[in-house]
Amino acid sequence: MGNIRTLAGAVALALTASGALAAVSPQEAARLQSTLTPLGAEKAGNAAGSIPAWTGGITQAPAGFKPGQHPIDPYAADKPLFTITKANLGQYKANLTPGQLAMFDNYPDTFQIPVYPTRRSGSAPQWVYDNTLKNATSARLAENGNGFVDAFGGIPFPIPQSGVEAVWNHIARYRGTFIVRRSAEAAVQRNGDYSPVVTQQEALFKYYQPGGNFEGLGNRMFYFLAFTKSPARLAGSAALVHETLDQVKEPRQAWAYNAGQRRVRRAPSLAYDTPIASSDGLRTADDTDMYNGAPDRYDWKLLGKREIYIPYNNFRLASGEVKYKDLLTPNHLNPQYTRYELHRVWVVEGTLKPGARHIYSKRVLFLDEDSWGAAEVDQYDGRGELWRVSMAYLRSYYELPTTWTSIDVFHDLQARRYVAMNLDNEEPASIDFTQALPDGEYFSPSALRRRGTR
Repeated sequence: MGNIRTLAGAVALALTASGALAAVSPQEAARLQSTLTPLGAEKAGNAAGSIPAWTGGITQAPAGFKPGQHPIDPYAADKPLFTITKANLGQYKANLTPGQLAMFDNYPDTFQIPVYPTRRSGSAPQWVYDNTLKNATSARLAENGNGFVDAFGGIPFPIPQSGVEAVWNHIARYRGTFIVRRSAEAAVQRNGDYSPVVTQQEALFKYYQPGGNFEGLGNRMFYFLAFTKSPARLAGSAALVHETLDQVKEPRQAWAYNAGQRRVRRAPSLAYDTPIASSDGLRTADDTDMYNGAPDRYDWKLLGKREIYIPYNNFRLASGEVKYKDLLTPNHLNPQYTRYELHRVWVVEGTLKPGARHIYSKRVLFLDEDSWGAAEVDQYDGRGELWRVSMAYLRSYYELPTTWTSIDVFHDLQARRYVAMNLDNEEPASIDFTQALPDGEYFSPSALRRRGTR
């Protein structure tokens, strides 16, 4: 915890000196071309040598890989260095999160963390690096941190000065421009039973659209469509989201298509702690992608960095050779298929503001320094007790390249159930980033009505 206190103090000094709303100086931004990676991580390894230096990450797909197919594991020959269990937990507590420790307490006989050599595989296209460098000296938080201005096509705050800036880095991180995928979400009961809900998903990240700029966003970050394919009782329903940047100024716009009524209706409550039906109520709307949406209900603090064993390079979890029945075991994913590595993470704590309403009184985000993606989020209930633990099983999408998740898993420690998102092992194809960009009408409510059929 000492390194958190030291870095937290440095952040406090920076805030006092420069102000939370200010971009960094050109001299400070120049570190992105020297001691820091282009996205703002520490380029050097750690003193112990257990975290290597970043040398560029994965920049191309392995031989034989074709877009849309399940991934080829470039580290398939790696063997675990050791496995953390309840029996040897004491040796590794310094590098574990409260949520991970709670998982061992709740499932002492089955939960394990297999630790592999650290591969700093994180990378992004050069144009994302170039835009991130520009953003460092131009991006500013909007009023009260509810959005940001003067940034586009890259991490907005690669050298963050506040907690909310780090949260925006997670929300605005690169995940391609247009994606198409078919995947399942499965709520796993105590006895291991589950019934997958399969959807066809399409998303256009306007913030990363070629030729764009901040002025052209029109307060739109991305567009999202989802069509339910199974089970039969839900098939044909659909949802459309227009994700706004400043959701206090202009709330997220959402529409739902009901196949039985063949009608499109506004869905104004798809935000904050609205429970998601396909998750059996085990995650909220703003749990999706580990955290999303307006950050205005929390006071965010940047606590500094820690070295943590986090899920990383989880290619096996996306393998077409793995069956759901083998992966979705009671209480948690089958540790046989998971991979953890020691990485530095930013720790960001969000405390519910006085008078604000949310089922979580506190959230703690552990953000991978090489990608800004949240690897874990701990959520606390109204009594201040740890309630839910979210885990993103990160991996490289080398076809772009970027770092994103293979599977997101949301554990409810009180209900002793969990839900897994983005499962595509048993689907004929994996995520596809190569489809042609659609026109502006593609993500309109009228288009949703035309496409939403059984």
